[in-house]
Amino acid sequence: MPPTIRRAVIPAAGLGSRLLPLTKAIPKEMLPVGDMPVIEHTVRELVTSGITDITIVVSGGKSLIQDHFRPNPALVDRLRADGKNGYAEAVEEVADLAREGHITYLDQQGPYGNGTPVLNAARNVGDEPMLVLWPDDVFVAEVPRAQQLISAYEATGCPVLALMPVEPAETHRYGVPVVKEDLDDGLLRITGLVEKPKPEDAPSAYAAIGGYVVTPGIVDELREQTRRWYEHRTGEIYLTDAINAYAADRAVYGQVIQGRWYDTGNPAAYLIAQFASALAHPEYGPPLRRLARDLDAGTDLSGAT
Repeated sequence: MPPTIRRAVIPAAGLGSRLLPLTKAIPKEMLPVGDMPVIEHTVRELVTSGITDITIVVSGGKSLIQDHFRPNPALVDRLRADGKNGYAEAVEEVADLAREGHITYLDQQGPYGNGTPVLNAARNVGDEPMLVLWPDDVFVAEVPRAQQLISAYEATGCPVLALMPVEPAETHRYGVPVVKEDLDDGLLRITGLVEKPKPEDAPSAYAAIGGYVVTPGIVDELREQTRRWYEHRTGEIYLTDAINAYAADRAVYGQVIQGRWYDTGNPAAYLIAQFASALAHPEYGPPLRRLARDLDAGTDLSGAT
């Protein structure tokens, strides 16, 4: 049996520039989707999937993330004194979530690129596999995406990428896997990724989206890239390049994730995630569905409040 996955990394050092000016003062990871910040969706997914050690890699200006998960006894006492026990319990639940997931924070150090936070966290992880999940993705699934990735790793003992079907016109936005073998239950043997190909050049109908099982071999490839970072075409360290180097002579798999995926990294996608989450809410959903029907029927809502 491969080693049990107990640890996860959430890279959260990015500027969120595609969402400016909204993210000028608020980290993109703290923007709400439904009734919680987007990063809390990721943390809950990890804890539900059995992860007991979460490292969030941050940069300057991200203290709101730490504040959100930090216990706040004074606020809880004030809420209870005002008879707002439900709100007090909600605040305590977030702190309990952080304790259960044993959240720690690291300041990102090193060359730019999404491989750097993985290397930063690897110093604490040691010779163990780890999950890497981006904090601007929200998955709605009966079985959490993280658990689906863990199951694929347990079946193969190899690095695993989260995959989703993608429309041909959208391949230029993603890394697209080269599929060697289609196995059971959405498990694919892949030989690498083609970064942002044109539709006519896409090697498959899948996109690699924010989730990975990273093994020590992938970390070694990232270290090698860092030693030669000045030779890289952009001077940046990317997880995709390490995966491609590893896959040249070793097995890598992709797991097609069952569920719905919402990206919050750009304005249109963020609004879609917000709307979908609100529609699914037992309290907010019914009036929003009525609003959508009125808009579809051409009702004039210019004077509505």
